[in-house]
Amino acid sequence: MSRIGRKPITVPSGVDITLDNSVITVKGPKGSLTRELHKDIKVIIEENLITIERPSDNKLHRSLHGTTRSVVNNMVSGVTEGFSRTLELVGVGYRASKVGDKLVLNVGYSHPVEITPEPGIEFDVPTNTKIIVNGINKERVGEYAANIRSVRAPEPYKGKGIKYEGERIIRKEGKAGKKK
Repeated sequence: MSRIGRKPITVPSGVDITLDNSVITVKGPKGSLTRELHKDIKVIIEENLITIERPSDNKLHRSLHGTTRSVVNNMVSGVTEGFSRTLELVGVGYRASKVGDKLVLNVGYSHPVEITPEPGIEFDVPTNTKIIVNGINKERVGEYAANIRSVRAPEPYKGKGIKYEGERIIRKEGKAGKKK
């Protein structure tokens, strides 16, 4: 059995969970998330516990057991606490700003790059070199952070670009110089 899949999920107060066939809906103080789960995986909702069970030890069922539990747990924690991802801009003249709900990046191109969030995603710019992506859906927050990072990925020689907070950029040496 999957160690992660066997763990029950505790549902905090204020969170409402409904299951219709294989579609699970989680509503909480921050919003609502809906997801279709695999039809073979069984979700059991009790008073304040959710348990995930698999029908057999088939390879597909084993692989879906822990994944389904993690997805449902992320939905529950997303509607209660939310998720965030922090990015840093490294480089001379690289800066970010927020205009309305759009994120405007000046990262060395001839034009500023504008990124518009979808509903449920918010950008926060506490300083002009720091961007925080907030939301209730962990997958969408990570996807938006990856899209922002891909605008100017960090390069290996000077480390300039947009990187995740705490990310370590592996550096290259560059030109070694002329031998004499």
